[in-house]
Amino acid sequence: MARALLRGIWTYRGFILGSVRRDFEARYRNTMLGAAWAVLSPLAMILVYTLVFSQVMHSRLPGSTSTYAYSIYLCAGVLTWGLFAEITTRGQVMFLENSNLLKKISFPRISLPIIVVANALVNFAVVFALFTVFLVLSGQFVGLPFVALLPVLALQVLFSIGLALVLGVLNVFFRDVGQFFTVAVQFWFWLTPVVYPASIVPASMQPWLAWNPLTPIIQSYQRVLVEGLWPQWERLAWPLAAALLLCVLGWRLFRKRANEMVDEL
Repeated sequence: MARALLRGIWTYRGFILGSVRRDFEARYRNTMLGAAWAVLSPLAMILVYTLVFSQVMHSRLPGSTSTYAYSIYLCAGVLTWGLFAEITTRGQVMFLENSNLLKKISFPRISLPIIVVANALVNFAVVFALFTVFLVLSGQFVGLPFVALLPVLALQVLFSIGLALVLGVLNVFFRDVGQFFTVAVQFWFWLTPVVYPASIVPASMQPWLAWNPLTPIIQSYQRVLVEGLWPQWERLAWPLAAALLLCVLGWRLFRKRANEMVDEL
């Protein structure tokens, strides 16, 4: 089954790559600067965060004396949360938005989650590359621990696509799922130490942070980029277990309901 699936994905690689390219081009179609906005928009965000929090508000991260510590902490959290939000938000509607394709064209349905992840990673790569350039130019680049971001990124993508696949299938049959997640993700953002350090959270709220799979993932990015330390790998065991569970659940739902989804759409 796995071999047949991989063969189908490879056969339709042109369809997948073409879809990713069209989506990227569609974002900036009919704009004067075109794809330049892919660089200008995140660059503006990074500059605003840096100037406002380090130079204007003089914000400091607890336990750090670096001028840029909180700005880097904030960028690390917001950028990586944005990747999770994009994959899950687009994933929950991927079957609904492509209902015409599903009804008219025969292709591996698993291509749609792959396209969602590929699009999100392209956007993330552009933004994070600019952020990395900023770290280098400002003298804040952490060196070798930076490579630890790759397995953390892989874990985050695995967790995100597993959740997106579950939501995407359920949303075809129960449209309230998408509406509920849109509300839930706003609370989820503030229950994750994206813009604040976990140390300032009241003791009564600490268990909520501990059970949040995104907490150790986001904190791993921040630990590497702000402190220049390697992630605490043992803390990523729970997110890994949650990611694998979601992927298995999503895959089983997808396989069981794939034909029914076409009729429901």
